[in-house]
Amino acid sequence: MEQVPFDEVTTSAARDAGGWLGALPVAVVATGADGAIVRWDNAAEALLGYTPHEVLGRHIADLLHPGADRGLGRSLWEGAATGRGVMGTVTAWHREGRPLDLEIWACPVPARHRGGTTVLVFAAEAEAARRIRGSSAVWDGLFSRSPVGIAVLDTQLRFLRVNPALEAMNGLSQAAHIGRRLVEILPGVNAADMERAMRRALDEGRPVLDSRRTGRTPADPDHDHVWSGSYVRLEDSDGRPIGLVATLIDITAKERAQLEAEESRRQLALVNEATLKIGTSLDLERTAQELADVAVPDLADAVTVDVLESLAADGELGAGLVGGAVLRRLAKAPLTGSPVTAALAPLGRTLDFPANAPYTRALGERRPYVVPEFDARSIAPAAGHSTRPAEVLELGVHSFMMAPLLARGVVLGLATFYRTRPIGPFTKDEVDLAGELAARAAVCVDNARLYRREHDTAAVLQRSMLPQHITPPPGIEVAHRYLPASDVNEVGGDWYDVIALEDGRAVLVIGDVMGHGTAAAAVMGRLSASVRALARLDLAPEDLLYQLEAALRDLAEPMIATFLSVMVDPATGHCRITRAGHPPPVAVLPDGSVRLLDVPPGLPLGVGGEAFTTTEVTLPRGSLLVLYTDGLVESRNSDIDARLTELTDLLAEPGPSLSALCDRLLTHLVPASADDDIALLVARLAPAAGAGRDGRRP
Repeated sequence: MEQVPFDEVTTSAARDAGGWLGALPVAVVATGADGAIVRWDNAAEALLGYTPHEVLGRHIADLLHPGADRGLGRSLWEGAATGRGVMGTVTAWHREGRPLDLEIWACPVPARHRGGTTVLVFAAEAEAARRIRGSSAVWDGLFSRSPVGIAVLDTQLRFLRVNPALEAMNGLSQAAHIGRRLVEILPGVNAADMERAMRRALDEGRPVLDSRRTGRTPADPDHDHVWSGSYVRLEDSDGRPIGLVATLIDITAKERAQLEAEESRRQLALVNEATLKIGTSLDLERTAQELADVAVPDLADAVTVDVLESLAADGELGAGLVGGAVLRRLAKAPLTGSPVTAALAPLGRTLDFPANAPYTRALGERRPYVVPEFDARSIAPAAGHSTRPAEVLELGVHSFMMAPLLARGVVLGLATFYRTRPIGPFTKDEVDLAGELAARAAVCVDNARLYRREHDTAAVLQRSMLPQHITPPPGIEVAHRYLPASDVNEVGGDWYDVIALEDGRAVLVIGDVMGHGTAAAAVMGRLSASVRALARLDLAPEDLLYQLEAALRDLAEPMIATFLSVMVDPATGHCRITRAGHPPPVAVLPDGSVRLLDVPPGLPLGVGGEAFTTTEVTLPRGSLLVLYTDGLVESRNSDIDARLTELTDLLAEPGPSLSALCDRLLTHLVPASADDDIALLVARLAPAAGAGRDGRRP
C-alpha cells in the first residue's frame, strides 16, 4: 500500500476543511525529548525557509532570533516536554536573515515506538493568526447578536449553523436545521425558489441580493410573511467554493406599507383619471360609458351603469323606490371580449327590480351594496328575481358590489362592479373608491339632466318666439331656415322675422342675442316682439334701433345682440338698411352677379354710445336679399373673408327655388355638428314690372 507523507495529509486536510484552518498556513514540527527536531513539514519550510536537511537534528531553540531571549524558547519547550501544553509568541530567524514573529502551540505526544516523549509544535505567523482570531471574534459576535437571520450552508445547501435570529424567524432550533435542506424543514415557504437562487450564487460566485422568501413558518403559522434573502459564496484560499452564507431580513411590515402606498397611489391615479375622463360632455349615455371605461380594469373586470328609467327617458326623476326600481342600462365595459358583460343585459334594456331586490336596496339605502365572496349562498336572495347572478357566477365572478349614483341628495342610478381575476375580493378601500367614482359620475349625470331640461326649455321657448307663419306682402317671396346648434352646445338667441306694413312695404329683420340657454332665448323673444310692435309704428330704422338699445338697458343683467333690418319696397326695389354689428346682407341681382351690400357695420345693441345710420340701396326687380346669422359663415378653421367668398360663390349658382337655395347653403356651409345656432332668411323681389304698393297691377 502506498504511503502518503504526513505533511501532505495535514495540509490537504486543512485545505479541504475550509474555514479558518484553510485560510491560515500552520507549520507542524516534532522534536524528541531532548529538543532535537525530528520532523519538519512542507508548511514549516514555507514559513521559515529551511529545508528538512538543514534543520533535522538541530535543537529547536536554534531557530530563534539571535538577539531573542533563548531562555523563553527553551522554557516553552521544556514546559511542553514535561506534559503541559503551552502557547506563546516567539521571534524566529528566517533563513533569509530576517526576524519573523510566530505564535506556537506545543504539546507532548507519547512516542509509541521509541519510548519517551515527542513534542508536537504547531507554528503560524503571529500577524496572520491575530488577524484570523480578530475576524473570528467579530464573526462570532455578529453571528450571535445580529438581528438579521444568518445561516452557513455547505455546498449541498445543508445547514451547518444558524444564528438565534434565524431560529426565531423560522420557529425551529439550530438542531432542527443542521444537516437538512430548506425544502425539508420549511415546506410553507417558496423554498425551491430560494434554493435556485442559492445554487446560482454557488455556481456563479456572484452574490445574490434581495431574493424574496414568502410564506409561513412555525414561528407564525397563521400569517404570511415576506423576507429579503441574500447569498454569498464562501471560498477557500484557492478560490474553490466550500459553502454559502445566507442572511435573511423580515420585511413584511415594510412590504405591506409599500403595497398600501402603491395601492393609494394607484387609487389616486384612478381618481385623477376619472376627473379627466368622466363628464367630457353633457350627454347622459356618454357620461355613463366614461364611468364604466375608467373602472376597467384597474378596479373591476366588468362594469355596468344603469340610471332610472324616468331620467333616461325625459330627464326627470320619477316616483320613489317603494314599489321597486325601473332602470335603463346605459353603459357597460368592456363592450366586447368579456363573457361577463356578454351575459348581462344589453345596452338600452329596461330592467325592472322589485322592492326587495339588491339593486333596489342599494338605491333605497343610498350606500354601496357589497358581496365580498360571490358564491351560491350569496346569490340565493336574488335567485327568485333573475338568473343573471347564477350565470355570472359560473363565468368566474367571485366578488361583486354596487355603488349608487348620488348627486345633490338625489338618487339617479347605480354602477355595478364585477371581479373575476384571482386578486381577492373588493376591499373597503376599493368600495370607497367605487363610491368616489360613482359620485363624480353622478354629478356629471345630474348636470346632463339639468342641462337637458334647460336645453329643452330654451329650445321650446326659442321656437315659440320664432314666427310661426310668415306672410310677406305681395311682391315678395321668402324662404327661411332655423338650425339649432348640435346637442353638445346650448341653444342660442338667433331669430328672424318678416313684418308686412300697411303700405305694402316689408321689414326683413334678423338678429342674434349673444349667449346661450334660456336667458338668451328669453331676451331674443323680448327683442323680436319689440321689433314687430315698433316696426308697425313706421319708425325710422335708426330710431327703431335706439328703442331696442333702451330695451336691453332695462334688463337686470346686461346683454348684447347683433341686428340687421332691411325695409324694402317691393314695387320699387328701394331698401333702407340699418346694421348693428351683424354680418352684412348679400344681394343676388337678376343677371346672376352677387355682392355683399356695403353697409356700415355699426356696434352691437347693448354696447351703447353708437349713432346708428341707415343706408339706402335700390335693387332691380327679381333680385334676392340674403340675411343670415354668424353661425352660417364663422368657422374655427377658416378666415371669415374666405367663408364669405364661399357664400357668394354658392349664391352665384342658380337654384330651382328659394327653399332649395336655403338647403344648399346649409348643406355646403354647415358641418354635421354645428357650433352655433343658424338663422337664414332669403327674400326675392317679384320680377313682374309695374306693381304698385298695394300689389295691384296697372
